[in-house]
Amino acid sequence: MSQINTEEIKRISDKNMARFYDYLRLESVSAQGRQIKQTAQAVQSFIENTGGEAKVLELEGAHPVVYGFFEAGPSGDAEKTLLFYDHYDVQPEDPLDEWNTTPFEPTVKDGILYARGVSDNKANFVARINAIEAYKNTEGGLPVNVKFFVEGEEEIGSPHVNDYLEAYADLFAADVCIWESGSKDSEERLKISAGVKGIAYYEARVKSADIDMHSSLAAIADNSAWRLVQALASMRNVNNEIVVDGFYDMMTAPTELEKKVANRIPFDPEASKQTYGLRHPLITDQLSYSAEEALVFYPTLTISGLLSGYTGPGAKTILPRQAMAKIDIRLVPGYEPDKVTELLRQHLDRHGFEDVDLELITSVMPFRTSLEDPFVETVIDSAKKVYGEGKVVLEPNSAGTGPMYGFGKYLNVPILGSGTEWEKSALCQIVLFKQNLYKKKDFGSS
Repeated sequence: MSQINTEEIKRISDKNMARFYDYLRLESVSAQGRQIKQTAQAVQSFIENTGGEAKVLELEGAHPVVYGFFEAGPSGDAEKTLLFYDHYDVQPEDPLDEWNTTPFEPTVKDGILYARGVSDNKANFVARINAIEAYKNTEGGLPVNVKFFVEGEEEIGSPHVNDYLEAYADLFAADVCIWESGSKDSEERLKISAGVKGIAYYEARVKSADIDMHSSLAAIADNSAWRLVQALASMRNVNNEIVVDGFYDMMTAPTELEKKVANRIPFDPEASKQTYGLRHPLITDQLSYSAEEALVFYPTLTISGLLSGYTGPGAKTILPRQAMAKIDIRLVPGYEPDKVTELLRQHLDRHGFEDVDLELITSVMPFRTSLEDPFVETVIDSAKKVYGEGKVVLEPNSAGTGPMYGFGKYLNVPILGSGTEWEKSALCQIVLFKQNLYKKKDFGSS
C-alpha cells in the first residue's frame, strides 16, 4: 500500500479552489428557497467534472437531491459500495450585523476561510470530491463504488429526505454510509459519531383577548404573556428536570458498551464555559447524570424563542393579547415525535392550559448505529492513521440532529459521521478508501 501523496492532494485542492469559492457564493438558503436549483446543478458539475455520474432528482414540493456515482477501479470490488451523505443548503445569514465579513463572499483571515455554509456542509462535500480525485490519480482507481446523496433541505429539518430514500432506495443502495458531520474539540481530537439525536420542534401560541389593552387592566385581566410563560414553566422545574408525565419513560436504555464508550468521551466543562461565555453553572451540576451522558443519552426541552407585547425602545404600557414561543426538543432512541406531541398536549390540558395551542413545525427521528458493527472499527482505525492514537473520539451519537433515521430504515446501512472541516480530515477520507473496505468482513451487515 502506497503512502498518501499529500502533494497531490494539495495540488487538486488548489486546482479546484476557484470552483469551490463559486460554490460558496451561491446563496442556497433552504428556508427561503434562494438559488437552490443553481446550487444543485453546481453539485452535479463537481461530480461530473471528477469523472463521476450525476443526476439531479426532483419530487413535487421538495428541493432537489443530487445523486452521484463513482465506479470502483479495475482492481477494486464493484460488489461493495460506500455512500456519502452531504447537503448543499445553508442557514440564513442573519443577523447581518454580527458578521465581520460578507456572508457569501469567501474570505480568508488568519488562515481561516469564512463564508456562510463553508463548514456546514459545503467544504465537507468538496473535500470528499477532492479526495476521490486524489485517490484515482494516485491509486489507479477506487477500491469500491462510491455514491453521494446530496440534499437541499437539511437546514429545515429534511422534510422530504425519506420520500427520496423510499422512491430511490435502489439507486442509493450501499453497504455503509459516511455522514456529513464531524468536529474537533478544544484539544483537537476528532469526534466520530455513530448516530444523531432527533428533534421535535413546536410553536406554542396563546391568545387572551381580541385587542391589546392598557396595562392598568392587569388588575383584573389575565394576559397571554403570563399564560404562556406559566405553561412553559410547568414543563421543567428549577432543577432543570423535565416534569411532563411519562416523558423519560420513552427512553431506550443505552447498552453497557454504549455507556462505556460515552464515559470515555473527553469533556472539559471549563472549556465549554469559556468558549460560550456561560454565566451560569452547567445544568448537569444539578442532575443525577453527567454532562457526557446528557449530551449523548438524554432528551432536552428548550425554549428557543419568545414573542409577546411591546419590544421596542422606551416604554409602552400594554397588556398583550397574544404570545408565541418556539420549543425545541431533542430526541434520543425510543422517542417518536407524535408520541412526544401527545404527552405535551396531555400535560398542558392537565395543568389548565387548554387554551395554549401547540403545533409541531418539524420533526426528525433519532438514530444510532450499533457500536458492535465492524464498520465502526474500520472508520476509527482509518481516522487514527491520520490523527494518531489518542486523537480520535467515538461517541454513540452526537448531541445534534440529522436525517440519519431514513438511511437506516430504507437503505439498512451502518452510518458513521466523520467531518472534514480541518486540513487533515480530507486525508482521512483517503485513508478510509485505503482501509481495504472492499473486504466483506469490514463492511459488516448490509
